[in-house]
Amino acid sequence: MAETGDGRRDGEPLTEELLAELLAAPDPAVFADAHDLVHRDLATYLNELLLAKGRRRVEVVRAAELNETFGYQIFKGRRGAGRDTVLRLAIALGCDLVETRRLLQAAGVNELYCKDRRDAIIIFCIDRGYSLRRVDDELYRLGERTLGE
Repeated sequence: MAETGDGRRDGEPLTEELLAELLAAPDPAVFADAHDLVHRDLATYLNELLLAKGRRRVEVVRAAELNETFGYQIFKGRRGAGRDTVLRLAIALGCDLVETRRLLQAAGVNELYCKDRRDAIIIFCIDRGYSLRRVDDELYRLGERTLGE
């Protein structure tokens, strides 16, 4: 996603603007309805991304280096996924930082935090579109636990 000069990504409102609008709303439901806010589960969002990116589940599961049965169960919503598995799927899908953040939220795991050394490396790699193998190489080179461990 391209960032505009004011820090917005593709016309998305800034978080601060949304917060001000939420606090000014007469009711949280009015705000949620106006912005079509819904909680997406991991499987739903993964499948939305598959469709949007024109990818096939089998190629993403393989690129994420996941056991095929386990990967399919995640996509079907039968199994949850830990943080590193979600990151592997995001990288295999070619997600940008916003999509990766949303996937992590949908999975109910911690988001990437740039003040954490390992997370900073992962953020850097995702921003540059690195493959899973290259992300793991960078993590290993810099003495951090890889996503495949």
